[in-house]
Amino acid sequence: MSIWQAIILAIVEGLTEFLPVSSTGHMVIASSLMGISAFEFTKMFTVTIQFGAILSVVVLYWKRFINSFDFYKKLLVAVIPALAIGFVLKDFVDAMLERVEVVAVSLLLGGILLIFVDRWFKEKENPVTTPSYRNAFVIGLFQCIAMIPGVSRSASSIIGGLTQRMTRKSAAEFSFFMAVPTMLAAATYTVLTDLLHLEISDILKFNLPKIQAGFGAITAQEWQALAIGNVVAFLVAMAAIKFFVGFLTKYGFKLFGYYRIVVGLVILLLMAMGVEIQLV
Repeated sequence: MSIWQAIILAIVEGLTEFLPVSSTGHMVIASSLMGISAFEFTKMFTVTIQFGAILSVVVLYWKRFINSFDFYKKLLVAVIPALAIGFVLKDFVDAMLERVEVVAVSLLLGGILLIFVDRWFKEKENPVTTPSYRNAFVIGLFQCIAMIPGVSRSASSIIGGLTQRMTRKSAAEFSFFMAVPTMLAAATYTVLTDLLHLEISDILKFNLPKIQAGFGAITAQEWQALAIGNVVAFLVAMAAIKFFVGFLTKYGFKLFGYYRIVVGLVILLLMAMGVEIQLV
């Protein structure tokens, strides 16, 4: 992977991670069009640049993160379903991640769903701005649907918020907040086990030789790509979040639904043309 390819993938990640369009689907298309092979580092790069995207949420909403301890308790309740189900179904989820057609179909079906979401959840009928613990848990269950490749984590959790009568803006923002512990846990686990080839016990016991070997296996160019990728993902994600909140509040989900359908059709078209598509 070249530095320019890393920058493009980071831009794609930053633009799509918090929008209801599926970052996975866009990573599939971008990687395939650039001819990036699904090497081990490539797969890990697409995960590690999520740290930059996560940081954008913390910076934009830093006041919410220091507001009260109750905020963190609700986030914990919201992410418990994903952590538990993700641990139990890890092998199944990993197998699904190799199915490009699953991504395409999920994008199509999700796009059709988003077209009708605004009709089902009228903004004036959704007065809730702060979720209760029960609301947070239900939203967390909806987030688990995003374990299916091509199902947007943002879309599933926002729709979960709408079912709890939250406003579009509040549902979107709570989805952003949920992303911080969820993505942080997933990205950290992936980096430790797949990129550095470490066991959790190695970290807990501070197995220094193995830790040093893990970091030493990463080349200087790969470190450079990771650093640049995270900075780019951070900056782009900040802009994307600001745009999304304003756009969603004013226009709703319909255009995102049409867009998802187009992306799903593009993937199916590439497959029909014989273009080799690999999930990164």
